[in-house]
Amino acid sequence: MSATPDNQVRKNEAEGQYEILVGEEVAGYATYIDRDGARELPHTVVDPKFRGQGLSKPLIEAALDDARADDMRVIPSCPAVERFIEQNPEYSDLV
Repeated sequence: MSATPDNQVRKNEAEGQYEILVGEEVAGYATYIDRDGARELPHTVVDPKFRGQGLSKPLIEAALDDARADDMRVIPSCPAVERFIEQNPEYSDLV
């Protein structure tokens, strides 16, 4: 999905979440629920030991980019996702 030299984002369909990895460790995740042509993003979590490293941005970007690729609208019920979309208007067409 998305990668940097230090981390990567993957979609874990079995768990219904996008995960950001630092090395081999899951440092955070964003849950999703697909229904009726929409992808709800209800919850985003970054492990406390990884907070402050800017990991939520690539995690949310990957989830939104994937929704766009799947031609789905987004329901940003997570406040972090809603705030991200407000601050990045290039994603506003998904809502």
